[in-house]
Amino acid sequence: MDFTEAYKQTGPCCFSPNARYVAVAVDYRLVIRDTLSFKVVQLFSCLDKISYIEWALDSEYILCGLYKRPMIQAWSLSQPEWTCKIDEGPAGIAYARWSPDSRHILTTSDFQLRLTVWSLVNTACVHVQWPKHASKGISFTKDGKFAAICTRRDCKDYINLLSCYTWEIMGTFAVDTLDLADIEWSPDDSAIVIWDSPLEYKVLIYSPDGRFLFKYQAYESGLGVKTVSWSPSGQFLAVGSYDQMLRVLNHLTWKTFAEFMHLSNVRAPCCPAVFKEVDEPLHLDMSELCLSDEFLQGNSDVAEGHRVRYEVTEVPITLPFQKPLADKPNPKQGIGLMSWSSDSQYICTRNDSMPTALWIWDIHHLELAAILVQKDPIRAAAWDPTCTRLVLCTGSCHLYMWTPSGAYCVSNPLPQFSITDLKWNSDGSCLLLKDKESFCCAAVPLLPESSEYSSDD
Repeated sequence: MDFTEAYKQTGPCCFSPNARYVAVAVDYRLVIRDTLSFKVVQLFSCLDKISYIEWALDSEYILCGLYKRPMIQAWSLSQPEWTCKIDEGPAGIAYARWSPDSRHILTTSDFQLRLTVWSLVNTACVHVQWPKHASKGISFTKDGKFAAICTRRDCKDYINLLSCYTWEIMGTFAVDTLDLADIEWSPDDSAIVIWDSPLEYKVLIYSPDGRFLFKYQAYESGLGVKTVSWSPSGQFLAVGSYDQMLRVLNHLTWKTFAEFMHLSNVRAPCCPAVFKEVDEPLHLDMSELCLSDEFLQGNSDVAEGHRVRYEVTEVPITLPFQKPLADKPNPKQGIGLMSWSSDSQYICTRNDSMPTALWIWDIHHLELAAILVQKDPIRAAAWDPTCTRLVLCTGSCHLYMWTPSGAYCVSNPLPQFSITDLKWNSDGSCLLLKDKESFCCAAVPLLPESSEYSSDD
């Protein structure tokens, strides 16, 4: 892997949907770099510090959320002189997002008083009263024709279906939730999934015309749903719960066909590949070598006399477990991280009670394929959008990768660079790696069909 140099950032960073650019917030400046040369192609100055950035789907426009002011500014890459500023006045702005046509911006006011659709074409605006959430509770169909917006009035949750062409409300129906948490269209736009707050285990499936299709409730007492995710194929719906279980529903009958438990003691008949991160001391005689300080700073593993690699172990194995505190809200337990591979064959999960372990499940064979046991809690994990390759980070200077052929560690050569977050670009050729105050990118080689990686660094 080839790494770029480190560049400054003070907030959000993200690739454009067409994978040609990377946008970086540096205080009040928005820096646009080319992903091939990493030269600055545009530089925009905002009126305040940038809290949030989001690309339009056509990669032509980009918006910046200045939530301290509060205000939204939008910019055009092809027309740098063009600018847009949205200010809701006393109502404020809690969140902003693009519509699928890249020509409208949706903003949610403070205290969820209203949602406003702003047109960049004719400066018209449409209001939807009482949105349920600021950053959640809105989902668009994959073809970009319709939007489902959650609202709440008279102590009851509703779904409003809007046309993304006219922004007129096509229909409204009430949903059987106590306190709706979020909503998501299925990848084929044939169904809408809605789930309740953690206080009530309830997953509801509705048709786009408001017909109730199915209710799923795994249990009644205890904290309920924590994460929900459709598979890219639309055939499976994964539900992660506070009871440390992953349940997978099929899209034909909406019945559960797989239940995966996350136990701290893994033993037969379960036989996954277990990759454990270990420090391996380097037995090198460097007494007669004269190494510069710059070399040692850029090669911390050599300077400390060790390297990181994966050690393959067998079951039974006991994973580090943290008992959640009973006297604090939002306990660190249950499936807090969940992500599907691009081919829908694998899904990775992290049980927040065991933050150093990443579980990889094979949906085709309904079995646990692998467990990655790290030294530090897992910060982020993301699948390659083009092949079956998983990358994760733990806040160390290393990247960790898994494929069905094995797992391996990659050292970041940049000095004092701790990887706290990562993102793929859309074509799978590049990774964006974030440190606390800087970022870099890594060019990722294509994955051969019959790849055999060792667990060495």
